Formats: sequence, C-alpha cells, structure tokens
Amino acid sequence: MKNQFWTAPNQLTLLRLIFIPFVITNVLDYNWRWALGLLILAGVSDALDGWLARALNQRTLLGQYLDPIADKLLLSSLFLVLSFARKIPWKYTVLVLSRDLCIIATAMALFATVGFRDFRPSIYGKINTVCQIAAVFFVVLAQVVATPAVELLERLLLYATFAFTLLSGIHYIFDTGKRLRHSNHKLPAT
Repeated sequence: MKNQFWTAPNQLTLLRLIFIPFVITNVLDYNWRWALGLLILAGVSDALDGWLARALNQRTLLGQYLDPIADKLLLSSLFLVLSFARKIPWKYTVLVLSRDLCIIATAMALFATVGFRDFRPSIYGKINTVCQIAAVFFVVLAQVVATPAVELLERLLLYATFAFTLLSGIHYIFDTGKRLRHSNHKLPAT
C-alpha cells in the first residue's frame, strides 16, 4: 500500500483533494477568476493522473478508489457552495447529492449484508459526471465571462445534469438489481 501511495498519478489525485478547500473559499469569497483557475488546474490534474497511470503502468487499487472520491468531493462541494452563492438552483444540488448518497448507501448495505462489490459505473453515470463537470465549469466561467453563449451553455448543461442524474440513478438501481440476481450473492430473508 505504501508503494501505491507514492505513485505519480496518486500524488496528483491527492493534490486535487488539496485544491478543494481553496476552490470553495474562492467561490464563497466571489473570487471567480481564482476559482476558475483552480477548477481548471483540478481538471488538468485529473486528466494527467489518468494518462500517467496508463503511460507509466501505475494503475493501483488505491488510485481506483481515490480518483472517483476526489472527483465526487470536488463536484459535490462545488454544487453546494454554488447553490449557497445562488449561482446554481438548489433543485440541481439536492438531486445530485441525493443520487450520490443513495448509491453510497445502497453499495454499503449490499456489501455489508451479502459482500456484493460489483458497482462499476455505467455509461449513463459517466455521461452524468461529464455533464456535472461541464455545468460547474460553465457556471463559474459565467461569473468571469458573462456572454450569451456561455450563459446558454451553462443553462443547457444544468438541464443535462438534471436529466442524466435522474437517468443514471434509475439505471443504477435496475442494473445493480440485475447484477445481484445473476451473481452468487443472496440477500438475507427479512
């Protein structure tokens, strides 16, 4: 585990975790240029850690857990603070956070009760993540560059986030149920 911690991709992921409080404080202080710059750096570090993991053959179990955790913490934090700053309507934030909490609770319950671990992301979940990243980016960008095109993209990406958050959540429920039925795991009788 110690060797996994020191790989270049995992160090970049940890750096992304360090960015989170600074992005949050800049949003809350309305320092939009700094928030945008840090958000871009976080995005570059995310792309770079994935590329390095493949290029250096440094894919690790730790990285498989750390990378999505860093992404989710950054996105969830940004949805929350952008709602507090009245830049994202609360309905989007509540839906995004509710979906994530339901998935985490379901995964923990299934793992604790029957040892089920097959929680790979679906294509809808991946599209949802891309929509969330793009929506947050354009919400912050709109505070720096308020053009009609940026504001239109911001609105469209928030709609897409809403749609794919719902779709991916529903798909997750049905897909997990299907995988559970086809596995050797049996739910205990109630």
